[in-house]
Amino acid sequence: MSSRPLHVRPSYLHLPAGDWATVLDCLCERFPQISRQTWLQRMARGLVLDAEDRPLGPDEPYREALRVQYFREIANEREIPFNARILHQDAHILIADKPHFLPVMPAGDYAEQTLLTRLVRETGNPHLAPLHRIDRHTAGLVLFSSNPQTRGAYQALFRERRIDKVYQAIAPALPQHEFPLRRRSRLEKGEPFFRMREVPGEANSETLLEVLERHGELWRYRLWPITGKQHQLRVHMAALGAAISNDSFYPLLTDEKGVDDFSRPLKLLAQELSFDDPLTGERRQFRSELELVW
Repeated sequence: MSSRPLHVRPSYLHLPAGDWATVLDCLCERFPQISRQTWLQRMARGLVLDAEDRPLGPDEPYREALRVQYFREIANEREIPFNARILHQDAHILIADKPHFLPVMPAGDYAEQTLLTRLVRETGNPHLAPLHRIDRHTAGLVLFSSNPQTRGAYQALFRERRIDKVYQAIAPALPQHEFPLRRRSRLEKGEPFFRMREVPGEANSETLLEVLERHGELWRYRLWPITGKQHQLRVHMAALGAAISNDSFYPLLTDEKGVDDFSRPLKLLAQELSFDDPLTGERRQFRSELELVW
């Protein structure tokens, strides 16, 4: 009998070319960090399936390009003790207010403790899909599609830059700069793989900044990401000499062990989303109910 978790999305793999005897052999070589015994246990519980949801057993012959779906499980997955709020829900979209530390999608050390998994469980809608992502350490608004038939229209908003996103951040004062300020630079992957860095070359990222409030050595900033590169706001603020408060990635990596300090959230909030609805033409504006405290 399958113990397939209905609220968790499967991961997919099209089996590559090779000379394995069984699907199991292929999976073990493809994912060396997962033991053979773990794959056997997953198969025994019906957590490894083909494209038609047929359980695959340990003797299933290998077939190139076979579409395998499997369910990730994290042993001793860390609980994130903060909850998201649904701010808006209709037949086509859902707006969630994500807390700090909660990942948007299953990845790495997180499967159950993610915004998507929790929302699928809460709404009973297995078709939910995030239309964009914000960092696990960032709080604020995330827009989901709840209807596959209209998803493409909303995805186009991001692809064609027809959606306005506004962030807030608390960071050190920058009295040497005049505001509003524009930061443009070229961002590329750095080391380790999850960090970004500014490099010479044609700019591929752009952020507009203004000061909202001055509070001694810390200021509250409003940030407009014109582009949407990974960690863009965090890298740009650090490059200006005002790394966002409690940032453990920039300018220096101080969180190598990945242990969250829930008392020190990153002071970055995805505060506003606005766009013309592609189905109705109506102007839609949403604002986070979360606040950054000094």
